[in-house]
Amino acid sequence: MLSRVADSIYWMQRYRERAENIARLIDVNLFLSIDAPGDDEQQWQPIVRTTGEYSLFEKYYGKPTEKNVLEFLTFDERNPNSILNCVFHARENARSVREVITLDMWHVLNTLYLFVRKAASSSGRKIKSADEFYSHIRRSCQLFTGVMDTTLSHDEGWHFGRLGNLLERADQSSRILDVKYYILLPSAEQVGTPYDDILWSALLRSVSGLEMYRRLWHEIHHSHVIDFIVLNRQFPRAIHSCLYRAKESLKVIGFDPIETGGETPLQMVERLCAELESLTVYDIVKIGLHEFLEQLQSKISRISNGIYTAYFAPLPAQGIHAPEEVLNGVQGGTEQS
Repeated sequence: MLSRVADSIYWMQRYRERAENIARLIDVNLFLSIDAPGDDEQQWQPIVRTTGEYSLFEKYYGKPTEKNVLEFLTFDERNPNSILNCVFHARENARSVREVITLDMWHVLNTLYLFVRKAASSSGRKIKSADEFYSHIRRSCQLFTGVMDTTLSHDEGWHFGRLGNLLERADQSSRILDVKYYILLPSAEQVGTPYDDILWSALLRSVSGLEMYRRLWHEIHHSHVIDFIVLNRQFPRAIHSCLYRAKESLKVIGFDPIETGGETPLQMVERLCAELESLTVYDIVKIGLHEFLEQLQSKISRISNGIYTAYFAPLPAQGIHAPEEVLNGVQGGTEQS
């Protein structure tokens, strides 16, 4: 498979997963504002921080009010991680490989783009029903992955798409958990209170994991939630589950022996999976959840960098480095080819 094609399929799925994740966060937070109302800064600032674009938001909007955050995360073209931009880049990457993907895949993604673009161009960008709007985006993104799994041959192209999907999902799950633990809870006195339970439940909803969590534990406890989102191998949005399946795809893809001067992407993922298998939630708490998640995000970033170097960069090994945009997860596919 051409590196250009693999690159586009990989980033098509990363951007689609990112758009779904942002829509999911907004949807959950809208419900949370009803169940546990607070001031706008407390309620909406963490959502922007999860995307890693808070400094950009402050530059253009200042205070994190509900209206400002929804505009910034949904329609603002200056925000590289807005839903509009993510869907646009996913569509552009899909358009560049129309001959490789199926017609059904293109139809779902193109229809989603036209839906978001129409809302963005409407007068005042007013959404009649925010719940229906963000739920539609989330369902369309899920539909795309379902269509891809059932209509695209499970060859190298499918595995590159799956790889992009899983790495993006693992990264986003770590960010959601990190933001909840260090920003969302307003004071230490509320730990263990019903208000704390509502916030942890909201976090589980943001990864669509509340029902599966309750199959394992009947009570909401922070250590159980951490274990479920980080270490669980069965739940498809858990970090360990994502990395384990990414390892499987990398084994299928194989590795063209380019001298990179370090580990191959498969070796990096295998090592990280082995680390997670050897950990318990108590080990994570002992390290410090924030410190552990920062290290985890750095390792996922290095894996992404390694994938770029091994598969997408048609250059000699000496001095190869992924562009800063790639390291930050901002650019890809047709953007960098």
